[in-house]
Amino acid sequence: MNTEIKAVIYDMDGLIIDSEPLWKIAEIESFQEIGFDFTVEMCALTTGMRIDQVVHYWWKQLKWDKCSQQDVVYAIEDKMIKLIISKGEMLPGVLNSLKLLSSLNIPIALASSSSMKLINTTLETLKIKDYFKVIHSAEDEVAGKPDPAVFLTTANKLEISPENCLVLEDSQAGMMAGLAAKMRTVVIPEKGSHPKWAKKSFKILESLKDFKLNLLN
Repeated sequence: MNTEIKAVIYDMDGLIIDSEPLWKIAEIESFQEIGFDFTVEMCALTTGMRIDQVVHYWWKQLKWDKCSQQDVVYAIEDKMIKLIISKGEMLPGVLNSLKLLSSLNIPIALASSSSMKLINTTLETLKIKDYFKVIHSAEDEVAGKPDPAVFLTTANKLEISPENCLVLEDSQAGMMAGLAAKMRTVVIPEKGSHPKWAKKSFKILESLKDFKLNLLN
């Protein structure tokens, strides 16, 4: 099997943008509005999952009836858009890694659990949209990460075999999706964390400042 890397696929949340603290704010506030004392620890249980799956996960636990699950999804997304525009910051090493790959004409894609509305808001806020040949959201898939569908569709759009793609991820759900897609999966966990699950990846980096071309060899 030819495993030469011909394209690099980026996750977005927690990998390109420091959005995990923003998701925590949006989720905690939205669940408080319907009467639940939501915590940071609860947020951590669903990191990397598509937001409708996050809400459904908690609906099964909490069974609210004041509003629909979709209403909660919309509330969280609306808060996220405002937070990204006002507080969104690119994570270290992202821009240099994009410039490096772009200079070598290596195709770059983005495959995110977030909706296209949030993806576009993020890429436009950070002014990096033009680096990506393919931008794909798991909202268009039957299931989000850890299901590999978002990565497989992205590879198909790139017209490159999954085994010739390298995935950059930060979450366990994202890593599992990358591995299930049979892609070389590199993990950059949340700063200061050393999760055991990350050992299943091809390589663990401290940040994208450590991204080197030898990861493609």
